[in-house]
Amino acid sequence: MSADLPEYYFRVRENGAFVFRVDTENRQRRIEMDQIAVVNIKNGEIKPHGNRELSEKDLAEIGAWMEERAGILAYRDIDDILRAVDHLNHTTHWAQSRASDEQLEEVTDTLLLAMHDLRSVLARKKAERLMKR
Repeated sequence: MSADLPEYYFRVRENGAFVFRVDTENRQRRIEMDQIAVVNIKNGEIKPHGNRELSEKDLAEIGAWMEERAGILAYRDIDDILRAVDHLNHTTHWAQSRASDEQLEEVTDTLLLAMHDLRSVLARKKAERLMKR
């Protein structure tokens, strides 16, 4: 099992991760994880843990993870938006075919305001993009 373990482990947190070096080469043959750094995806900061100095290999592995993680998060953002479009379509169908008057009364104003806000932002951003061309 130990041969299959990665050399680094990234404990994901909201803005990045805690970085651990994985060690299985010890007397007890236990898995030990030694924290070596904290990374922040938003600002690209890599902070060594404690008085530790990070090697070039450490920095390269952390940099590669940060790049991959940024791609994953960007993909998830778009996927979340596309799921929201699906939810809007389901909501439209629900409102048209199954919703009672009481249910519609409960959600209509909130939905209309949210959709108006979204439409305003999308229209403004589209106009800005067109003006740049």
